[in-house]
Amino acid sequence: MIHPTAIVSPQAKIGAKTEIGPYCVIEANVTLGERCKLHSHVVIHGNSEIGKENEFFPFAAIGIKSQDLKYSGEPTALVIGDRNVFRENTTVHRGTEEGSPTQIGSDNLCLAYAHIAHDCHVGNNVILSNNGTLAGHVHVADYAIISGLTAVHQFCKVGAHSITGGISKIVQDIPPFTIVDGNPSTVRGINQVGLQRRGFSDEDIRALRTAYKKLFLKKESNLTKAIKTLDPAIANNEKVCQLLTFIENSKRGVIR
Repeated sequence: MIHPTAIVSPQAKIGAKTEIGPYCVIEANVTLGERCKLHSHVVIHGNSEIGKENEFFPFAAIGIKSQDLKYSGEPTALVIGDRNVFRENTTVHRGTEEGSPTQIGSDNLCLAYAHIAHDCHVGNNVILSNNGTLAGHVHVADYAIISGLTAVHQFCKVGAHSITGGISKIVQDIPPFTIVDGNPSTVRGINQVGLQRRGFSDEDIRALRTAYKKLFLKKESNLTKAIKTLDPAIANNEKVCQLLTFIENSKRGVIR
């Protein structure tokens, strides 16, 4: 159903049972999957490929041209998966290079005034809370939670199952499975409650807590040397291995 006040380009592709509310604007080269719902005043620019059962609340602006001053107008894109929710005034920008779209997975929740900038990659089951801001080229892994008014610096990586405290300043990578908070931000512990809710075993949580104590409690210590002191039984735990691999692959360095 398309409201009579909505403006929908003939070059847009609208899936079955998708609802487009009053005063929405859907430009050319937009693909909307089936059973999406657009409340009033939603704007979607192309090139944007959007999956099924996504919901957009009033004044969401999706697929808008990048704010990057280096962007020179080349064809760029946005790709969104399924069952995402974009609350009021959320903004999502296209990529800045042809063939390198901004990408958002499935089952994510973007609360009011959240911003996802150009060339970001957001995984699945992520929560971006009110006024949470991702600068360009930020990668957010599955099940991460970015709390309200948190700003993430460009090119940072946010690890899986991590959570930030509100009003945090993020200028380095957030290790997976951790709680990060503050300005400047520091690692405050393992996200134990979140891990329990997602079915992590007691053994994995204990191993992560042990690794946390070795790697993050003494923030003045050398991280590379601290990793080498881990007991092999802890270092070989699957979840700890994921944490260590993330640290080793970090280009900006990790928050400690």
